[in-house]
Amino acid sequence: MRVLVTGAAGFIGSHVADALSARGHETVLVDNLLPKAHGGQADFDGVVGDVRDPALLADLLAGVDVVCHEAAMVGHGVSPADAPEYVLHNDFGTAVLLSAMHGAGVRRLVLASSMVVYGEGRYECPAHGVVQPGARRQSDVDNGRYDPPCPVCGAPLSPGLVPEDAPMDPRSTYAATKAAQEFLAAAWARQTGGGVWALRYHNVYGPRMPRDTPYAGVASLFRSALERGEAPTVLEDGDQRRDFVHVTDVAVANVLAAVTATRTGALVPVNICSGTPHTVGELASELAKACDGPAPKVVGGTRPGDVRHVVADPGAAREKLGFRAKTSFEQGIAEFATAPLRAPASRV
Repeated sequence: MRVLVTGAAGFIGSHVADALSARGHETVLVDNLLPKAHGGQADFDGVVGDVRDPALLADLLAGVDVVCHEAAMVGHGVSPADAPEYVLHNDFGTAVLLSAMHGAGVRRLVLASSMVVYGEGRYECPAHGVVQPGARRQSDVDNGRYDPPCPVCGAPLSPGLVPEDAPMDPRSTYAATKAAQEFLAAAWARQTGGGVWALRYHNVYGPRMPRDTPYAGVASLFRSALERGEAPTVLEDGDQRRDFVHVTDVAVANVLAAVTATRTGALVPVNICSGTPHTVGELASELAKACDGPAPKVVGGTRPGDVRHVVADPGAAREKLGFRAKTSFEQGIAEFATAPLRAPASRV
């Protein structure tokens, strides 16, 4: 099978390319080496180009069976001033790719989506059942009340596993662009008879993460601090729950999606996760121990757009793709403590 991998020089994209090649698939690799993701790094055995270039895509898509679309600006970002770049790279880039796929007759897409499309995870109120809390009030955060209350009665909520049919509620620019990518791809599928797997990655970590950048994930930020001999800084009280999934497992999920047909004319979302939640505080503590570094500092506060708990239901990925993560939290963190990271990224 011939697979076009966009963003193939990136953290996840490079692992996807490796996993496909290891299983005997022919890969076509493209990346524009965006400085925010790659800094000065240019060690890439593929085509240096932009998915917003339709002429380039027409050449790359020749003979391709399926596209794994990893190219994107990722992470929380710096401020809303990042919005035009996020939209240009993530949404406009996806629109150009989908148009080029239509022209080339390629009807299968594996889209790198994200858990951020959910906003907050799944919550249940004893009186009102499953509810969708609104944004947390700054006064609550300032007073150390981090868990969102029931939006109806104000009672404490119980967090649970978020399924794929949960409503979208993006809380950041990045999250909004990932939701828009799904909508664009779903419209393309209906119009062309194509099929899309939208892999909603949860907190991915592992070798080749970028370091020292506001566009990186929390695991990389903690690891970067420890490399500098500093304590990882944990916001809120450290009890916010996430699902940390190793990048090699995410790569396998992409391979399974690439070789598994989905129903015609549809986008099918699936959570890609470990199935075992941990807190951000646990991540910081385990990583500090593994790096023999200083204990984390819990400092309170939160970033605009941050959510409290997002923990995934892994059932659909097991049922539809046969995907189960194999790397345990303990094994993955021990490896990540010494795994190579990418060079510091530029912010210009």
